[in-house]
Amino acid sequence: MIEGIPATALAEEFGTPAYVYSSAAILNAFGRYSDACEGRNASVYYAVKANSNLSVLRILANVNAGFDIVSGGELARVIAAGGDPARACFSGVGKTSDEIKTALLNGIGTFNVESIGELERINRVSWSIGQRARISLRINPDVDAKTHPYISTGLRENKFGIAYADAIAAYKRAANMSNLEVVGIDCHIGSQITEISPYIEALDRVLDLVEKLEEASIPLRKIDVGGGLGISYRDEKVPDARELVGAIVSHVEGRGHGHREVVFEPGRSVVGNAGVLLTRVEHIKPSAEKIFVIVDAAMNDLARPSIYGAYHRITGTSERLGEEFVCDVVGPVCESGDWLGKERRLNVDVGDVLAIHSCGAYGFTMSSNYNSRPRPIELMIDDQEVRVARPRETLESLFAAELAGMRAIG
Repeated sequence: MIEGIPATALAEEFGTPAYVYSSAAILNAFGRYSDACEGRNASVYYAVKANSNLSVLRILANVNAGFDIVSGGELARVIAAGGDPARACFSGVGKTSDEIKTALLNGIGTFNVESIGELERINRVSWSIGQRARISLRINPDVDAKTHPYISTGLRENKFGIAYADAIAAYKRAANMSNLEVVGIDCHIGSQITEISPYIEALDRVLDLVEKLEEASIPLRKIDVGGGLGISYRDEKVPDARELVGAIVSHVEGRGHGHREVVFEPGRSVVGNAGVLLTRVEHIKPSAEKIFVIVDAAMNDLARPSIYGAYHRITGTSERLGEEFVCDVVGPVCESGDWLGKERRLNVDVGDVLAIHSCGAYGFTMSSNYNSRPRPIELMIDDQEVRVARPRETLESLFAAELAGMRAIG
């Protein structure tokens, strides 16, 4: 059941694979951050990369969320959804000159800058259009977030941010650039973090820098602590968002920096457990080694298992008599890496609908058309009303843009 609507009914009406999101779950998760920030010098900026569907962004814009973006495309989505660019920060290591110019012309709140080359580029673009850009420097604190190597971002070997040892010099350089206004400091140590202690360790290193910069007459008014709070995919014990916000803001205040705004950038923990992927069983194939349950969703629809070895809980959506059996849930894509769950105990048959849980974050946003497969429909459930948040792609739409080139060949 998703907000009271049976998953099987959604599968029958809209087909499978289908991403289904709950607006109530999104608002509840975001509210844990925003309520904890209420009355304190703190703000919440949703990380758009987790799920950039316009309906998701509109729901969050309606409750005055800020937005953390990493591309010009995400900025365009925020604007289309009614979000305020002035309450957006632009992160990412490879901002192009065109993206910077577009962001400035749309009144972007802050750039989170990740290199000296980017500082110079933002200063140059700002000068060319007669504007000043507000910037924070993303500092790499070399703190181990104890998460998957692919989603760890705060170690010295990661591509993100400016090295801690180079931070003071980078700030002095930025402060001398005529078209930059230095407003803050940014730090993001990774994703799917299930402990508060790495945040506090990184925060202490950041606050040490803030104090040294104050002594160097470079005062900052904003401290961006990034996102990264995990969700429970299986049995992880994850702190409540209110606990995280309370711990970090209290620590900032305790070190005498309560006059500086603290910014949180949650993504996964806002939408991750607000979405499921519905898929139908096409075949059950026993082999000498194991039983394969072959479904109509695949690695192109949900990439996390094949990329990260990620675990997503998989359940049947209706009761069935009989015994469970151990199986691998796999898709039809022509790759051995096309699996969604290994060694699962299920009681299913051909035609049954399965629910793959915790797919609201990094599900559809990481999907592709590999094997010329149309991407799934996205549905939003809002107060028991079903809305098509994005129609299912068609085969015709996949190659429509290629037809002219093909015809030119003759």
